[in-house]
Amino acid sequence: MPRGHKSKLRACEKRQQARGETQGLQDAQATTAAEEESTPSPSPQPGAVVQSPPAAAGSCSTSQGPRRAPATTTASASVSYTTSGKASDSQDEARASTPKAQPSTESSGLDSLSKKAVLLEQYLLYKYKMKQPAMKADMLKIINPNYEDRFAEILKKASEHIEAVFALELKEVDLPSRSYDLVSKLKLPNNGRVRGGRGLPKTGLLMNILGMIFIKGNCASEEDIWKFLSMMQVYAGRKHYIYGEPRKLITKDLVRLQYLESRQVPNSDPPRYEFLWGPKAHAETSKMEVLKFMAKISDTVPSAFPCYYEEALQDEEEKARAIDAARATAKVCAPSGAVPSNIYPPLLKSENLPVKKLTSQ
Repeated sequence: MPRGHKSKLRACEKRQQARGETQGLQDAQATTAAEEESTPSPSPQPGAVVQSPPAAAGSCSTSQGPRRAPATTTASASVSYTTSGKASDSQDEARASTPKAQPSTESSGLDSLSKKAVLLEQYLLYKYKMKQPAMKADMLKIINPNYEDRFAEILKKASEHIEAVFALELKEVDLPSRSYDLVSKLKLPNNGRVRGGRGLPKTGLLMNILGMIFIKGNCASEEDIWKFLSMMQVYAGRKHYIYGEPRKLITKDLVRLQYLESRQVPNSDPPRYEFLWGPKAHAETSKMEVLKFMAKISDTVPSAFPCYYEEALQDEEEKARAIDAARATAKVCAPSGAVPSNIYPPLLKSENLPVKKLTSQ
């Protein structure tokens, strides 16, 4: 066979081999993608809630560029830790199939702690619903007594996630028995439940709405509120397993309790409404606290939102000045030499003396 013909034949064979390898790689990638699509993602159990941070309005951008937090899914307490755990398992399997790959002890250890945190979240929320304190001894039984040296770390992880989703703070209510309770960040009736009976809190929903109003220039239209809440799978007129009928909760209950203020948009026909912070919201929280809540959901810090952070700082300074002014006014208005009755309450109670006997003659 002529040498030129042989060269052409070898070149043709190489091209066919390259095409075959490329096709094989594409087939492998397609198979992997199909397997990933066919693998069911962990679905939320009854009691799950999806939360996303409010989208920033106006021209305010973060100092680190726009950061969008993934939706936080909780099942009774949360399944996000389980989801991240399964993703970690898949990555570990992929590494194990690679020649000379070593299993990651650190990764598996973190995954184990995350699963324990999920168990604690579920237990803490169950005790909240039952209106009972959670005992450390019982929590250790749930996560395994062998994890006692990691208990503080696991509890911190669980409580931080509950705080980010439900706006409940974990507080130690009895030191000798090491018992804990979840307390609403705002003084909503029935420890955040709004209505009587048992159930999960409405505080997280309210904090999200307050955040939405804040970033919309301290006033948000009802349309914008429902648009945002739809990202949390909360819809007007559709009963929610945590919040009940959300339209009634937002437009009636929270307005009646003075956490929200509703007013008609001027000259709107048909009538449209917008929401502002109510007096109770101003009294019990602040723009900085709401911004911290939003930042936690986005897994960042309040200063990552520069213009909102600046406004929140100004709000804090104004409140501090108002408090100082009120104290100065009270001091000026008090009679000369008088001792306010709230300064020495134990003395007044034990001696059973009227306030006037403590004043200078």
